[in-house]
Parts: sequence; C-alpha cells; structure tokens
Amino acid sequence: MSASKERTPTETEIMNTYNQYKSELQSLAQKVGELEAEVEEHKLVIDTIAPLNSDRKCFRMVGGVLVERTVKDVLPALKTNYEGVSSLVWYFWGVALTSPSHHWHLTMFAISTWYLFQINSVIQQFLQSYKRKEDEFVAFQKKYNIQIVARQ
Repeated sequence: MSASKERTPTETEIMNTYNQYKSELQSLAQKVGELEAEVEEHKLVIDTIAPLNSDRKCFRMVGGVLVERTVKDVLPALKTNYEGVSSLVWYFWGVALTSPSHHWHLTMFAISTWYLFQINSVIQQFLQSYKRKEDEFVAFQKKYNIQIVARQ
C-alpha cells in the first residue's frame, strides 16, 4: 500500500469518531449555554437594581467574598461587565498590581472584572469552535455516507 494513500477506517473507528464529534459538540453547546446564562444573570441584576436609590446598600461577590457596596458603586461595574468593554480591566489590573497601597479587594475586583469582561468574547469563541466542529462533523458524515435513522 502506498504511503500517500489514506487508510480506510474500520466501521468501529468510524462509529467512535462519530460519537466523539457528537460528544464534543454537546460539550461546546453546554459551555456556551453556561456562559450565556451568566450574561443573562448580569442583565437580570442590572434590571433589578437600576431603579433603586443609588445610595441603597447592596452586596457583590468579589473573588468568593461577599462585599458591601452601594448601588451607585456596583451598577456601573455590572453594566461594563455586561457590555464587555475590556479596556477598563487592564487599568484595574495595572492599579491593583503596581500599587501596594491599594486594598486586596481591588485586586479581587480586577480579577472578577477581567473574568466577566471575557464572557462575551469567550461565548463568541465557543460558537466559532462549535461551528467549525459541526462543519467537520457534517463533512465526516458525508465522507463515510453516515445517515441518521430516526428510531420509532
């Protein structure tokens, strides 16, 4: 057999590859769903606290620690996180990491803010990965003439 020719996979190998594609697609879809739920959670919190008095006490989870703030402190950060504006995060990282006089919660805020800024970007990357994987899966199905038969 020539080295340039591709070996035809066995039926078992084709089934295993098929199942692997399905599993990877399910995993990507689940991650996208989780991230979208987190974005929706931010939107819900924004919609809930926006009409409140700006001096009203509220709490925010920062790096696993519940901290007391006011609506006027929290709402802009939530909106920024929701909208996915990332330039502010690098400012906070720079302040938190280069100035030892700042409190530890600023560092935790920077970490949490950086994470949330990335959500929309990560969702888009997952969706692109999903689409690429789905295209590979469809090409694989066509190459090996795989047809799904609905069970009744």
